[in-house]
Amino acid sequence: MLMYIFFGSHDACSSYKYAKHRIDEINKENLVCKYTMIEGDALGDNVESIAYEVRFEAASSSEGGGSICKMTSNYRMIGDSEIKEEEIKASKERVLGIYKNHLLNNPQVYA
Repeated sequence: MLMYIFFGSHDACSSYKYAKHRIDEINKENLVCKYTMIEGDALGDNVESIAYEVRFEAASSSEGGGSICKMTSNYRMIGDSEIKEEEIKASKERVLGIYKNHLLNNPQVYA
């Protein structure tokens, strides 16, 4: 399954126009989604693809309740290109911002 995302000026990734993702796995029972960004201006000139594993877990009452989102990303680079740790961190923050924005605006999806 393929998923296209088009970004608008209100999105966490507003500096990008679009991204094409391949859904690799959805595990509703364990609240895990694995997908790969395979196309889009967010990849830049040096990244071939980015594989993500996103896991949602219930936070304990001592953590204030709610949920915790854990994300792992695997960057597949073009040639000998390298990516800086700051770029990876900024990318993860943008992606988590998209999830947070979606969940806050659509509370019925996790009720």
